[in-house]
Amino acid sequence: MQKTKFKRILSIILCIVIVAAISLFTIGCTDKDTTGTTSPETTGSDVSETPEVIGQGEKKFFFIAEDKEGKETKWEVHSDEDTVGKALMAEGIIEGEDGPYGLYVKTVNGTTLDYDKDGLYWAFYENGGYALTGVDQTEITEGQTYAFRPQK
Repeated sequence: MQKTKFKRILSIILCIVIVAAISLFTIGCTDKDTTGTTSPETTGSDVSETPEVIGQGEKKFFFIAEDKEGKETKWEVHSDEDTVGKALMAEGIIEGEDGPYGLYVKTVNGTTLDYDKDGLYWAFYENGGYALTGVDQTEITEGQTYAFRPQK
C-alpha cells in the first residue's frame, strides 16, 4: 500500500518538474516582442537615437543598415510599395541584381560587399531574426524592423 502511494507522489512530482521545464524552455525560446511591432532599437545600441524619416506613403517600417565595423544607421521608412526590397530600392538604400533566388543585394547604404573578395555577404533580418524570405519577397508589415548586416 505504501509502495503505490510513494509511486503516486513520485509521479506527481515528476509531472510538475516536466511541466516547469517545458514552461521555462518555451519562455526562453520565444521572441520578447510578440505584438508584431518593434522600435528600431532591436540590437542594444543607443536607444536615444532617433531614426531618420525617409520616403512617403501609407506603410511605415524601420530599417537598420550595419557596416563592417558594426556601426548602425537607422531609418523610419514610409512607402506605398508592397515589399521591403522595392521600398529600399526606391529610396536608394540598397542595390543588387536579379539572381536565381531573387534579388541578390550587393550594396547597402553605399557599402558594397563581394563574397568572392572579402568573404562577406549581406544577410537580411526581420525583427532581429534571420528573415525567412528575401528582401524582394518580404511584404512590408507595419511597424516591423528590418536590417541588413554583413555576414561571413
